[in-house]
Amino acid sequence: MSQINQTLRKWNKPAFSEMQAIGLVEREFGLSVSEIKPLPSYDDQNFHLWVACSEGNEGGVEEYVLKITNCEESQNPGLVEVQTRVMMFLRAEGFPVATPRFTKKGEIMFIESIDVGSATQGYLVRLLTYLPGRTVATVPVSPPILYEVGQLAAKLDKTLAEKFHHPLIKHLHRDTFIWNLANVPLLEQYIPALNQSRDLEVVKRVIEQFKLIIVPKLSKFRPCINHGDLNDHNILLDTHSASPESPRYRVSGILDFSDMSYGYYVFEVAITIMYMMIESEDPLGVGGHVLAGFESIVPLTTEERDALFLLVSGRFAQSLVMAAHTILLHPENKEYLMITAKTGWKHLAKLFEMGQEGVEKIWFETAKRYT
Repeated sequence: MSQINQTLRKWNKPAFSEMQAIGLVEREFGLSVSEIKPLPSYDDQNFHLWVACSEGNEGGVEEYVLKITNCEESQNPGLVEVQTRVMMFLRAEGFPVATPRFTKKGEIMFIESIDVGSATQGYLVRLLTYLPGRTVATVPVSPPILYEVGQLAAKLDKTLAEKFHHPLIKHLHRDTFIWNLANVPLLEQYIPALNQSRDLEVVKRVIEQFKLIIVPKLSKFRPCINHGDLNDHNILLDTHSASPESPRYRVSGILDFSDMSYGYYVFEVAITIMYMMIESEDPLGVGGHVLAGFESIVPLTTEERDALFLLVSGRFAQSLVMAAHTILLHPENKEYLMITAKTGWKHLAKLFEMGQEGVEKIWFETAKRYT
């Protein structure tokens, strides 16, 4: 990568100061910020804000997330707008998702330009409602929660496929988007970031099998719009038990729609299974519970079920390779970027050690018990 290109990629992630963020909110939304805290993120920049409540709730505070989109996606405002319209639609349909606060001009987002190096870069800015709760990554996840997460993934995709219509929906056809699961073969350009030969060989094996087996079958999968990133940090849980000593959890929030794109139903369940494995004490057992929940809403076809093992493996490869690549660009964000890698390499190696038949036996027999 040339020095110029590397510098441009470093600018991809916004780097607004807290004072700049507060200034944006006060200027564009007319809100008085009482407290601000940075939130971890992959390539966007997020702040958790506390602001004084509007009239009628004197003395109270409201919470928001200020989301500043990376410069690459900021150059495609149609994409960001349709993602935001999807969030508004899903909220109206009863899904627990954030919605945007409109600016003083009545807009759901705006461009803020700042100087970066010797150039000026524009970033799309939105103020979203804050969703409270604990992330799946922070609690021991039980089979009932995994089942509910699987159900939620299927309901989300099915609702969008059947009911969502918008003139900007064409922007969700992201044919070269690296996080679309169909694009596992595009990882080949990023694998030089892997230094360990054993990890490199596993990823090469995943890519080759994906090209050989999955790519020719894509036309047989049922298409839909995917959230695309239902990971253990993007799903929130809330307690609904009277006993604090033995809390029971339910899904209370879905975060981050920036990876949304056209894909297939089987992509969503594969992505969800992969991410639910990350912090699990029984990672191989996760898939059956998520699959059972998903299939209670959208049963998979034979072709889709046969592809599940390689699709889960493909998502592991995407997450691990792109984390290694992004760390080279943003070493200061290494701790957040390494979240999946801490257990991900081990899980991917275990999948291939057991093989497709052995893993599917666990998943499918677990799912069958629900029916």
